[in-house]
Amino acid sequence: MTSDTRTEPPAADAENLGRLVRHARFVLWDFDGPVCRLFAGHAAERVAADLVGWLERRGLGGLLTRTEQESPDPHAVLRAVDRRHPDSDLVAELEERLTQEELRATASAMPTAYADPLIRTWTAVGVRLAVATNNSPRVVRAYLTGRGLLPCFSPHIYGRTQELSLLKPDPHSLVRALGALGAAPTASLFIGDSPSDCEAARRARVPFLGYARDEQGEKSLRDAGADTVVGSFEPLLGLLRSGPATGSAANGRAYDGPRAP
Repeated sequence: MTSDTRTEPPAADAENLGRLVRHARFVLWDFDGPVCRLFAGHAAERVAADLVGWLERRGLGGLLTRTEQESPDPHAVLRAVDRRHPDSDLVAELEERLTQEELRATASAMPTAYADPLIRTWTAVGVRLAVATNNSPRVVRAYLTGRGLLPCFSPHIYGRTQELSLLKPDPHSLVRALGALGAAPTASLFIGDSPSDCEAARRARVPFLGYARDEQGEKSLRDAGADTVVGSFEPLLGLLRSGPATGSAANGRAYDGPRAP
């Protein structure tokens, strides 16, 4: 995956970006991508292959199709097994193996450019933050603690649970975050980097900001329906630092729902 090379969004996106930032009193973040490159030095493809190998050594390789066996996405492998054996000890053990791999990956994770100062600046102006991710919440806490960012989010970290059918694009993690924050979807913003993030935001009725490191990522987000996509968080940081404060969560619209199931 290429590094960030585009800092200025197109004119239409720049206008939308200003509106999204002005209206956001609550910002939900996907983790792997917008906050950091979790597998920057610990390849996701290798993790997926290791999960497949673990299944094969137990004589369970037949649970996966050839396409699933060759998937570079460890979450795809986990979901595939869960579809065949939902709520099983096998899925629980496989999920724990993935969590341990994610925890090891935090040691070499690469912070997304401008993400740290953007998180700190939004917190400083009173915007409340949460994480809504398909990664393990243990992994998110470990990474944020290492960066000194945990107080900007805690306790609002909503990640993978044993109910794998509720991973994005299901909006479950977003709905949990909104409910815990007492946040109206229209006063919120979700930042994600995948079509499943875009779909989850649509289903939760939360405005969506796409983050793409390269043209292929941008195209996939546009094709999924994302109206606004940035290749760098530098313009957002500039908006926050140069414009009037977006206002605090205390002054934003809060309400009683939606509530997490």
